[in-house]
Amino acid sequence: MRAIWNGAIGFGLVNIPIKLYSATESSTLDLDMLDSKDLSNIRFKRVNEKTGKEVVWENIVKGYKIEDKYIVLDDQDFEAASPEKSKVLSIAQFVKEAEVDPALFETPYFVEPQKNGEGAYKLLLKALTKTKMAGIGSFILREREILCLVRPYEDKILMVNRMRYPEEMRSYEDLKIPAGSTPKPAELKMAEQLIKSLATTFEPTKYKDTYNADLLKIIKQKAKGKKIKLAAVKEPEGKATDLMAMLKASLEKGKKKAG
Repeated sequence: MRAIWNGAIGFGLVNIPIKLYSATESSTLDLDMLDSKDLSNIRFKRVNEKTGKEVVWENIVKGYKIEDKYIVLDDQDFEAASPEKSKVLSIAQFVKEAEVDPALFETPYFVEPQKNGEGAYKLLLKALTKTKMAGIGSFILREREILCLVRPYEDKILMVNRMRYPEEMRSYEDLKIPAGSTPKPAELKMAEQLIKSLATTFEPTKYKDTYNADLLKIIKQKAKGKKIKLAAVKEPEGKATDLMAMLKASLEKGKKKAG
């Protein structure tokens, strides 16, 4: 794996030199974009808007427009904006992980200690594990200030979870969420029974991305010249009058499966 950030985790007066590595990888099939006429690959180019000519990456700069004039920024400008956060992931507070809404979570990164940071790394890992706490902090990654959560992962390694800022969450006020009537006591009781009957300990390894495997089967069938038939799928319907019947049928189905 290749490190995406070098710096340190800071809490109190303690600094732990670390490297960050992406903890995830895409499981989707690598599909190419092709021209339908001759199946040639589609290429994307960086083109000068005025001349129409392609611009090499080395000649591309970043700028911000003020009063119809671009102010060009270089690497030193980005570092000068917040130099300490470019090198230090500073933990501002410690919280219970359950207090953080999962909707704020984004990308996870593995944390590896650098030379002379092993002892402090182990100390923070063990302390967070024992207290069941996580650190909230921020740092600069690729010219963006990243809000993040530092936590133990499987009690063996520190993980940094990139987080969304609350203002990045859209409001749902414009959605048509009906106020609705209060559920009938019998419906609520049966819904609770159904939830309890399906409740188990979460085992992430049980869940697999089956769509890509199914898509790969279709690709292999087409490669052999087979015609693909689309199976008819009936859209589920749920009328309010059928709610009790559906709950009862769901409970019975669950009991048969368990039996």
